[in-house]
Formats: sequence, structure tokens, C-alpha cells
Amino acid sequence: MSLLHALRVAAAAAVTVAAAMTVPVAAQTVPPQTVLAQATPSQGAPAQKVPAQSAPVAEPAAGDYPNQPIKLVVPWPPGGGVDTSARLIAKPLGDRLGRPIVVDNRAGAGGNIGTELAARAAPDGYNLLMGSISPNAVNPHLYSRLGFDPYKDFAPIVRVLSAPTVLVVPAHSPFKSVKDVVDAARAAPGKLNYGSAGVGSSQHLAAVQFLRTADIRMEHIPYKGTAPAEADLVAGQVDIMVDTMTCLPFIAAGRMRALAVSSKKRSSALPEIPTFEEAGVPIELSSWYGLMAPAGTPRPIIDRLNAEANRVLASDEVRRKVLEFGAEVGGGTPEEFGRFVNAEIARYADIVRASGAKID
Repeated sequence: MSLLHALRVAAAAAVTVAAAMTVPVAAQTVPPQTVLAQATPSQGAPAQKVPAQSAPVAEPAAGDYPNQPIKLVVPWPPGGGVDTSARLIAKPLGDRLGRPIVVDNRAGAGGNIGTELAARAAPDGYNLLMGSISPNAVNPHLYSRLGFDPYKDFAPIVRVLSAPTVLVVPAHSPFKSVKDVVDAARAAPGKLNYGSAGVGSSQHLAAVQFLRTADIRMEHIPYKGTAPAEADLVAGQVDIMVDTMTCLPFIAAGRMRALAVSSKKRSSALPEIPTFEEAGVPIELSSWYGLMAPAGTPRPIIDRLNAEANRVLASDEVRRKVLEFGAEVGGGTPEEFGRFVNAEIARYADIVRASGAKID
């Protein structure tokens, strides 16, 4: 668990960096940049690549890239799953590129503030986003208005990792199993509560799916980020939480009790904890995190970042750290990541509708 402890210490010491600077570069003619294609979520239309421009444009060669620090926007507070995943890859990827990658936490509005900031940043390769389920797949269905287009405003680079969620309760909780939670909720509908990182967050929607499958009701307590929600769970202000794997240090320290994991098979980080299916509530969920850039970022730069990120993700050290995090290593091409994100946008249309959540 030393990795997660070190990442939390680094997150607490992080400072917000100044806006990234654009750098003039030599131009050459290359095919137009591809971005996420728009599909109608309700129809589940297959993802297609579409050009951001209708004709070839002048784009820079990647030969001298990068020649200054790179900013990686994390649209959530330090300490959560998105932040932990960003810090997991930022240092080794920066080492391979020869320039530091600086994590810039810009939290608020369910991830929308930082995501909009990244969407409006210069598409020069020095502005990146750590994308995740909430702003990039859930919020298009949750918010009536967004300051960014999740289909058109981002160029996918690579999926970094996917991680199951964990049903946790305070260490002093009387609940020792999923059955205990379900039985108590059925005995007193609406009396128990559950916490999350915010309305529409991965924890919120994971809990909604758990409640629907188990046919129980609880009160939702949304927080502004994972860390404060976890703190209140530990303190006993929250009854349960379907959390990301950032809860592992709390479990290891005996401050939380894990009851189930949402993966198909038991997690290597929590081998003694049953899956939800084993516990009698058959759901399979995961959080995912991946690198994105503003649409229009030159394809040679996207390809360079993708290639180096794949090398980082294939390294023994990073794979070991990802397994410690209880997660699955990502990788692949920008097109594969783009198709995956489009499929997630379509999938979460029904899940958000079932949650009843809507934000104007």
C-alpha cells in the first residue's frame, strides 16, 4: 500500500501550475486530426472516427516535442482515483519524454470545471486531460448544459487503467457482509445512507446499480470529491460507500471494512473479499482513466504520447503498481480508446436515467 500512501502525500503537496504556453513549431502537411465521433446515446450507435477539419491542415512535426513542461489537468481534488491514476503515469511518462508532466487539480461541478478548462486549452501537446467516467461519459446525460462537447472537444490518446469498485463500511460498522447491508436496508427503507464523490460520480452510479439490483433504498450524500466522502465514512457519518480503489489504504489500516468488489473475479489487492456476484448481488462495474488532449492536437504528437504511454504501461514497475492499486493495466491505440469512450457514453444513458439524477 506504500504506492497509494506516497501518491496521497504527493497529491497533498501539489500546487496549481500556471496556464500552459503555446510554442511555435515548424509546420508540415499531415492528415486531419481525428476526434471522438458523436453517436446518439439512446440508439447506442457505433463509434466512428470523424475529422476535426474537412481538409488537410498544417501541423507540426513531433521531432522537437516536447521542449517544455506538460500540464495534465485532473478535474477532481487530490487523493481520488483520477488523481492517483494521473500521478501513477505522469512521472514515468515525463521521464520518457524528457520533460516533466505536472498534475494540475481543477476540481468542481462533477469534473466539469477542469474538463472544460482542458477542452479550451491550446491544442499544442502541452495541455492534457486525465479523462474518466464522470465528466467524459456520465455528465453528458446528467447535465442539461456542459461547457464542452465530450465527443468533439477531445482527442483520445490511451486508456491508462480500469479498476473495480469496492463496497466499504466503517470499521466499527455492524455490517459484516453484503447480506447484512441488504437486510438492514430492507428492514428500514431509506434509513441508511451512502456517500459519493458527487452527483453523477462513479461512486454515485455504482451505488445506484447496487441498490437497483438488490432492490433496496438509501439516502444519497454527495460530497465534493472522493477524499471528503471517505473521511466521513471512516468517521461513521456515512453508512456505506461503493468506492474506487483509493480506499485500499483505509482497508489495510483497519479503518474501513470491505464487503465486496465489482470485478468478475476477486481482486488481487483484496483476494479474501468476495465479488458482488458471489455475495448474491450480480453486478459488474469498473472505473476507468485515460489520457486525452484538446481536439486539434497534431496527430504526430498524439502518436508520440500514445507510443511512450504504452511503453510505460508495459513496464514491470508500472504494472506492479497498477496491480497494487487493484486495477487492470490499459494501453492500446487512440482509436481503440475512442471507441471505448463512445461505448461508455452510450451505456451510461440508461444508468443515469435510472438514477433519476439531473442537474441544470
